[in-house]
Amino acid sequence: MKIYLAGFKLIENKISKEDYKDTLILSSFYEHKNGKYGNYVLHDKHILDSGAFSFLRGKKADWDLYVDKYCSFIEKTKQNFFFELDIDSIIGLDKVEIIRDKIEQRIGKQTIPVWHKSRGIDYWYKLVEEYNYVAIGGLVSAGVSGKEYKYLRMMVDYANKQGTKVHGLGFTKMEWLKKIKWYSVDSTTWLNAGRFGEYQWFDGTKIKKRTAVGIGMKVREDRKLDMLIHNFKEWNKFQKYAEENL
Repeated sequence: MKIYLAGFKLIENKISKEDYKDTLILSSFYEHKNGKYGNYVLHDKHILDSGAFSFLRGKKADWDLYVDKYCSFIEKTKQNFFFELDIDSIIGLDKVEIIRDKIEQRIGKQTIPVWHKSRGIDYWYKLVEEYNYVAIGGLVSAGVSGKEYKYLRMMVDYANKQGTKVHGLGFTKMEWLKKIKWYSVDSTTWLNAGRFGEYQWFDGTKIKKRTAVGIGMKVREDRKLDMLIHNFKEWNKFQKYAEENL
């Protein structure tokens, strides 16, 4: 299983290239909206999210312009894997499909379409039939609850039997990584050093954690970066384990 680390932009200029040269990284097009990006975006261990939801924060979107810029970035950086704009809840699935087709025709490659529960199970079967690589979204903030993970396992098993790779967006529930045979997932859990003062380490088979500060306290600013880099390196170890063992 491939475990991509998201949110790397926060430390990309604070860490040695040797420490991330082999790291699987997911970044968002929105992170690079100013035109600046690190070399990690160019290597074959990178996967690109559209960043559409981040773009929408407090803004009205010109989706034609956004898609044009997204495609230009994909072309310029020669991306192998990139997600569709799964903004069904904003513009509707019909328009999402039109945008998906537009991207694929311009780039000459399939996007990674993102299934959401609102699309229904029949749509899942359709995506698995038509695509080599698909994703399941709504696993973090909404959509699929913990009680429904058993159904995720069935969906992923079905795709695996059809020879279709499945990515779990934002899915790194340790107890379920061994139960659901994802091809890949991504996580920002390592960023919890800054959010919650979590100290994390790889114990040989999984990531463990403890809170470095008391409840209601914050990590000192001069410690945040050190903790982030530490957690990142520990997740890097977990990546290598997961590729061989999960």
